[in-house]
Amino acid sequence: MVARITLLSLLLLGLLAACAAPATPANAPAASSAADLSGVKSYLLDKGAALSASASDLQTASARYYDLAQTTGFDYATLAADPAQAAQTLSDAKTAWLAASPLYEQMEGIVAGVPSLSDFDLILDAGASGAQDPENAAPYDLTLPDGRVLERPGNVFGVLESALWGTEPAFKGADADLDASGTQDFGESLPDANVLKAAADALVDYSAQLRSASQDWQPSESEAFTALVVMVPTMNEYFNSWKSSRFVSGEEATQRDFVAISRLADMQDILASLQVVYSGVKPLAESVNADQAAQIENGLADLKSFVAGVHSQEQGGKRFSAEEADILGAEAQNRATALAGQISQVAAQLNIEIDG
Repeated sequence: MVARITLLSLLLLGLLAACAAPATPANAPAASSAADLSGVKSYLLDKGAALSASASDLQTASARYYDLAQTTGFDYATLAADPAQAAQTLSDAKTAWLAASPLYEQMEGIVAGVPSLSDFDLILDAGASGAQDPENAAPYDLTLPDGRVLERPGNVFGVLESALWGTEPAFKGADADLDASGTQDFGESLPDANVLKAAADALVDYSAQLRSASQDWQPSESEAFTALVVMVPTMNEYFNSWKSSRFVSGEEATQRDFVAISRLADMQDILASLQVVYSGVKPLAESVNADQAAQIENGLADLKSFVAGVHSQEQGGKRFSAEEADILGAEAQNRATALAGQISQVAAQLNIEIDG
């Protein structure tokens, strides 16, 4: 979930940057280089098109599973007794989800950071369920094919993930040994077909709405700097989510989502999108302080490399402890806070307003 930066926070970031960043020469030229944000919009549109394609694949697989469940009268015990067909269909659905989720994360730095697009982030990826956190709940209800309505069920990717991997009992039809190994491993279950189909349809619908909004969006310098200042200093939040996930907490984890892909991978994707945003405004930063502009660019790259290094260790088999996750999160947050402060200072020097 995206941290919302208050005006006081922005002022503190600016003060921090003023102390840490090199001073701007008194005779520095006024900003004359225009930002080129066309690449930011093109990037967003390309990722949006790819997301829609993966969402369509997920919708197709979910519809096949729904049709299969319907042949049993939605008797999941019967379906579990001979799960071969369901196993293949659900494997296809998981593969599509595993393609779609990173594509959205690669957009999230822009979508969540731009106020006019940020509601899509709550709906698709960041919003909690109404039962979990009413104030930050994803603002939509899910109407199922059987007529049931799930009020504020949580973000769409989270509903799909917890249904497909069986981490939300309310979205589960039955446990099942899908690979016929004789044991039920993590992620082996039969989703409630009504929930899965409705959530897959919702992903297609909201992905299309996001694409339409992205096509209409004309990025401004203020929105670009706002996205950077809002999204860069969210590392501690993501590391806390990683600490609570099964990637750190193992079987003791109670978190229903972020079970299929490590949050460390998500952080790298988000930072990649922020690098795209910064490349668009870097000429403006250079016009007031070339050294600081380079420091910001290098700082973003170093922060991404830091997270990538931790992820590489995880992929190599290292299981980090909660204490280690806290230490790593604090290090990442310190770097991110300093970066956001420098970006805030550049925006102030350019008289560009941050929408906090």
